[in-house]
Amino acid sequence: MSIETLIKRIQNIMRQDAGVDGDAQRISQLVWMLFLKVYDAKEEFWEFEEDSFESIIPEECRWRNWAIDNKDGEALTGDKLLNFVNNTLFPALKELPVDAYTEKRKAIVKSVFEDANNYMKNGTLLRQVINILNEVDFTEYEDRHAFNDIYENILKDLQSAGSSGEFYTPRPLSEFLVEMVQPKVGEKIADFACGTGGFLISALGYMDDQIKTPEEKEIVQQNLFGIEKKPLPYLLAITNMILHDIDSPNILHDNSLAKNVRDYKEDDKYDVIIMNPPYGGIEEESIKINFPVALQSSETADLFMALILYRLKKDGRVAVVLPNNFLFGDDNSKVAIKRKLLEECNLHTIVRLPKGVFEPYTDIPTNLLFFDKTGFTTDIWYFEHPLPEGYKKYSKTKPLLIEEFSLEKDWWNKREENKNAWKVTVEEIVERNYDLDIKNPNSTEANSEMKSSDVIIKEIKSSYSKVFEAIQRLQEEIDNE
Repeated sequence: MSIETLIKRIQNIMRQDAGVDGDAQRISQLVWMLFLKVYDAKEEFWEFEEDSFESIIPEECRWRNWAIDNKDGEALTGDKLLNFVNNTLFPALKELPVDAYTEKRKAIVKSVFEDANNYMKNGTLLRQVINILNEVDFTEYEDRHAFNDIYENILKDLQSAGSSGEFYTPRPLSEFLVEMVQPKVGEKIADFACGTGGFLISALGYMDDQIKTPEEKEIVQQNLFGIEKKPLPYLLAITNMILHDIDSPNILHDNSLAKNVRDYKEDDKYDVIIMNPPYGGIEEESIKINFPVALQSSETADLFMALILYRLKKDGRVAVVLPNNFLFGDDNSKVAIKRKLLEECNLHTIVRLPKGVFEPYTDIPTNLLFFDKTGFTTDIWYFEHPLPEGYKKYSKTKPLLIEEFSLEKDWWNKREENKNAWKVTVEEIVERNYDLDIKNPNSTEANSEMKSSDVIIKEIKSSYSKVFEAIQRLQEEIDNE
């Protein structure tokens, strides 16, 4: 049976339950159960490897002791299962004894359940869902790798779940960004709005060939860092990291913007930052005051850009996804952030993406900004990512594919102007009051627009001449009277 079929079976069961309202709740319901099952599989491995290992989860609350149906008529179901989940399991996990000395791999159980909820009200349907999940054995190599497919299906559903889709970044996009910044073993790598952990997992995959020893693997795991504000993507990120053998994920459930940027020290800075910050959000005054007055924007994406500038190490590298309004925005804070970016960093590349990359959540055109802290910006290369032939825009049924970035990859080290690439000096950007929204001068569409503008100007001049001539004739008539 395919993973997609398994997920559909679960969702069809959940739709029959009166307590689950909409895709977002169905996903949330599925994810906390998936986490407990995955965590139980990891505990089996830890128990095998470590004679002294003890679970932080009370025995009766471990997945193996309440969720497995041995077909002997003893498995919890109906009201008994519902009572156990609501009145024993959730209270126990939310109140686990955790302090500064608790191992991170154990402490995460409490942190992921702090905001989790059981929405299902029918214990019989809940049992059916659990039994389907138990068809996947995460202690087996093949099934563990099948989690990637489960995960992709969950993400696609998240993408369709209205506002919940804001933390979904297509995998081809995350892999391209990571490949361009080339993270290395020993470097500290961060995503300050990590969502479900896609960029960090892509970075881990990119460095896989570099890792030669268990010690290097441990270094890489310790150097991956993420923060996620919302509970559902945070839970998904933790689960995702554990399935990729990161036993103690450095993922915080927090708001990256909640700390004063002036307080960051050198130890708080990173070699590589890869992000798709949330945009369109409005931040309250208590968040804005964590930034210098000139940089205090209400727009979430602007503040994340400012944050990056404070948390990037010298010689560090950044790849970030931003909407068009960051490029052309001319309010004081946006201009100040862009000025700071160009004066303190080398913004060497902007890849302009067409509409639909983030469909169906939004069709707002986005841009990929690449910069490093090696000095100020002298000029910026632009690359316009073309749509495949026959496409008017990307969509859910016609998504962006990783193969399409071969154009950018082939061009990246050569840096020659062509129909997709052009260069702009920083002086021109400054003259434009830091407007970075520069259209492709080499495209047919752009040239067509420019020709149209020329025609319009000629028409205006012609009209002006005719009006001027009419005024002169009228003046002459008046003078002759």
